[in-house]
Amino acid sequence: MNARDQTLAGVRLVAFDIDGVFTDGRFYLSNDGVESKAFHTHDGFGVRQLLEAGLAVAVISGRQSAAVDRRMTELGVQYVMQGNSDKVAAFEALVKKLGISDAQAVYVGDDVPDLPLLRRVGFSVAVSNAHDDVKAETDYTTASAGGFGAVREVCDLILHARRNNKG
Repeated sequence: MNARDQTLAGVRLVAFDIDGVFTDGRFYLSNDGVESKAFHTHDGFGVRQLLEAGLAVAVISGRQSAAVDRRMTELGVQYVMQGNSDKVAAFEALVKKLGISDAQAVYVGDDVPDLPLLRRVGFSVAVSNAHDDVKAETDYTTASAGGFGAVREVCDLILHARRNNKG
């Protein structure tokens, strides 16, 4: 088993940014202030597979969105932390609650505000359309763009490593 798979096999928490990772970074705002976002169905299936495998899944986002609350509830994601200007503090509280180490966590981001958290986790991921500064500092860059299957790609990567570790 290669070093990446060994690291991923020990993961207990997979956390994602929302805008630019679960979505393509765009959001739609109607004249009456209603926000909508597009989520890829393949990403949702990947998240459900992580949950079925017993992994904790979280979203840590700087923005607040009712659409995100609704989608994450549909997927069964228990840890939805929105409106966090300090993503590291939100992450620290979560790993403490879960009783795990930073090394047992993956974070997926796309832009410069994600860098402090990406530097903390055991395995950091940038989506293919992430800012170049983010891609330069992460352990892995997806082939798929944010909003177009990148989340599923990360889920599959982790699940594959876990299967390989079993034997």
